[in-house]
Amino acid sequence: MKAGIRLLLAGSALLACALGAAAALSPADAARLGHDLTPLGGEKAGNAAGTIPAWDGGITQAPPGYTAGMHHPDPFAADAVQFTLTAANADQYADKLGAGHLALLKAYNTYKMPVYQTHRSASNPQRIYDATKKNATTASLTEGGNGITGSVQGIPFPIPQNGLEVIWNHLTRYRGVAANRSISQAAPQRNGSYTLVDFDDEFLFNYCREDAAEANLDNVLLYFKQAVTAPARLAGSILLVHETMDQVKEKRRAWLYNAGQRRVRLAPSIEYDNPGTASDGMRTSDQFDMFNGAPDRYEWKLIGKKEMYMPYNSYKLHSNTLKYDDILKPLHINQDLTRYELHRVWVVDATLKSGTNHIYSRRTFYIDEDSWQVLAVDQYDGRGNLWRVSEAHCINYYDALIFWSTLEVHTDLIAGRYLAIGLDNQSKMYNFGLTRSPQDYTPARLRQEGVR
Repeated sequence: MKAGIRLLLAGSALLACALGAAAALSPADAARLGHDLTPLGGEKAGNAAGTIPAWDGGITQAPPGYTAGMHHPDPFAADAVQFTLTAANADQYADKLGAGHLALLKAYNTYKMPVYQTHRSASNPQRIYDATKKNATTASLTEGGNGITGSVQGIPFPIPQNGLEVIWNHLTRYRGVAANRSISQAAPQRNGSYTLVDFDDEFLFNYCREDAAEANLDNVLLYFKQAVTAPARLAGSILLVHETMDQVKEKRRAWLYNAGQRRVRLAPSIEYDNPGTASDGMRTSDQFDMFNGAPDRYEWKLIGKKEMYMPYNSYKLHSNTLKYDDILKPLHINQDLTRYELHRVWVVDATLKSGTNHIYSRRTFYIDEDSWQVLAVDQYDGRGNLWRVSEAHCINYYDALIFWSTLEVHTDLIAGRYLAIGLDNQSKMYNFGLTRSPQDYTPARLRQEGVR
């Protein structure tokens, strides 16, 4: 593949992109899944240069020595750095770097990107592959592209025709069925000082339940509960969210338990560009998990697919041999602990619609072809200047066949600060084996759990 962006859209697909709607795939197109395409729609073959290998199924089992509950040992620990991207050589590799990474390299002389051998490690359970193949011939966007129909459990649009379909693939990607995690968040000052905010998060991915059918989803994509456990001044508050699939038809339902008042209240501001929980204003609500919520405030343009250096297989950042002080440094995280690889990503450009409001006038998303995980985002201010750069440092949680971030980093180029969320090195590991039902995520249940 050439270094530039390869456009994949025929004239009819471009029209679909402009209208924000597209028909389901034909059976002949869907038959490509599992053949020349991966079961989720990525190109199975490697690239002509041999720098991206063929997908061979990803990681499908834990390495020797792994036991449940461990931080995941690095299956690629023996890999050596091939070369390192810095401000000095960034222009040489500019065709494989987004505007955000180029800006970071040039803004901070301490910022670097160590590049390693590419491993296409993403994998999911077979039932997700089967559901994706079924969805391919039935899924479609609802009017305006603000919801989907004809799809459940798997990826709805494995061969996307427009930018909205790509974003919906990210929103519906497999992250297990029910899981909890204990993580920390920090927004270091320019001198590197920081205060940790600790969360206990719990998810029920309603769309991905094994018995899920469109008729019984109640328009709920997922249930999410987040309890703040530290520092003391914030501890005790609990956020409950019912993430609706079509948030224009039915807004996200959210409630907040206030520990001081011992009351549950509606939380209508947990959406769009309202500040993220305890984030010191360093991210918006819809930046959590790189992007979430209603897509209705943007025009979504599918640019195409491109080979780019992206954070990937970030097991070193995930290690429980690290302390948070090892990771959190002035201006940016410790880049010696990061790992970048050359991967094919879908590039989607989102521009703010006329008559709507958001602090980001434009956002460029880079989405992994193998997992539909957003790996990086460039965000622009109202004047069109690059403002914030987001990265998802991901791993394959091979005990559960889930490819997901282990650490998100949102860097503010103007403030010279960043937010790191997902720190888990000093916490217990994710539990993907929970048994939960929608009845566990009601305001009444939240009231019962609310204890400071």
